[in-house]
Amino acid sequence: MSAPIRILLADDQALLRGTFRLLLDSTPDFEVVAEAGDGAAAVKLAQELCPDLVLMDIRMPVLDGLEATRLIAADPALGSVKVLILTTFEQDEYVAEALRAGAGGFLGKGVDPEELLRAIRIVAGGNSLLSPAATRALIARFLAQPSDTAPTVSAPLDALTARELEVVTLVATGLSNEEIAGQLFVTPLTAKTHVNRAMTKLGARDRAQVVVIAYESGLVRPGSGY
Repeated sequence: MSAPIRILLADDQALLRGTFRLLLDSTPDFEVVAEAGDGAAAVKLAQELCPDLVLMDIRMPVLDGLEATRLIAADPALGSVKVLILTTFEQDEYVAEALRAGAGGFLGKGVDPEELLRAIRIVAGGNSLLSPAATRALIARFLAQPSDTAPTVSAPLDALTARELEVVTLVATGLSNEEIAGQLFVTPLTAKTHVNRAMTKLGARDRAQVVVIAYESGLVRPGSGY
């Protein structure tokens, strides 16, 4: 049996943390390793414990969840730590800002328990929670607008091969490796290899940041069908 996904809960509401902890600790492949009541504590605990995933609220005292996510994403020692934003504030601009900060996914707190568990597995596995068409359209709309926040990764697209550019474009549409393989008539393993090489060249932590790069670099544009 594989090791459980180690989770850090970051939310300023103790009752909600307790509810999430009951749900997650009752799931065999999850383990809650710590709880944080503010963003600064979340960053400190992430540095101490290096969890697989931080379930992060946005509105918290001392340091908000977006800034805490930026600090975690910018720390080379925490390169394996994924962040899933879970919040009651589902405004469009928060989605784009969370992705720019380095989050691997974004969910509202009204999500069903099973959908939350699925989202944690997806993001902890290094994939992004960006598949629904409505979410892609929303991300495209806001990432295309100027931001006062600099992107968290550089986008040296000229370092990519033609096939890798094609793969990055497909990742930006929310396709899985299996779906990309079907589009390109290659095996899923080959598709995964192309995705991983592109991520390495772009300096992207995960697929969510590949999507950010694709839109902010202009490789994929709003209204282009994605």
